[in-house]
Formats: sequence, structure tokens, C-alpha cells
Amino acid sequence: MAAYKNPEKAVEETHVQIHRIRITLTSTLVKSLEKVCAELIKGAKEKKLPVFGPVRMPTKTLRITTRKTPCGEGSKTWDRFQMRIHKRVIDLRSSSETVKQVTSISIDPGVDVEVTIADT
Repeated sequence: MAAYKNPEKAVEETHVQIHRIRITLTSTLVKSLEKVCAELIKGAKEKKLPVFGPVRMPTKTLRITTRKTPCGEGSKTWDRFQMRIHKRVIDLRSSSETVKQVTSISIDPGVDVEVTIADT
């Protein structure tokens, strides 16, 4: 009977805590953003993790309209500049050690990665 004294304790030791992990990718370059998304999803599917995404968030467009002439004289001509910021969200369910292995890929310059871990 001593071998079966406390079976719950053995289960707790082998249990790895599973987290909800949200990876947010932002960039002004769509091709590099999609490439990083594809690599993350490919790595997660190789580890047989449940993957939700990439969810495409609305593109933010930052606009600046300014006069062409520095002194203000001459014809009133204007320059219009804009920068588009693209965003993707990927959700995973796994342990934090597995996510470190999945996210250890080469990330293109100009792509920002934010990893948020929440307990289940």
C-alpha cells in the first residue's frame, strides 16, 4: 500500500502548465510580416501545437500633409506622406518552454514581435 500512498502527487510533478500565448507582429512591410508569420506557424505545427491565426488586424494609416516650400512663398503646393502599419495576431496554447523554441527563428528587420503570456 505504500507504493500507492499518494497518486495525486506524482501527477502534479509530471504536469506542465499550459499557457495561452498571444504573439503580436507589427511591421510596415507586408512581405516580411507574412514571412515571419508563416515561419512561426510552421514551427508551431511541427511541435503539434494548436494554432489560431494569423488574424489580420486593420491597417493603421498615418498621414502627414505639409507645404512643399520652406519659406511659404510661391504657389501653394502640398506634399502628402503616409505610413501604413500592418498587424497580425497569432494565438497558441502551450508551455512557455515550447514557445521559446518556436519563437527562436530569424526575424526580419522592421518586424516587431510582442509575446504575451496569460495563465489558463
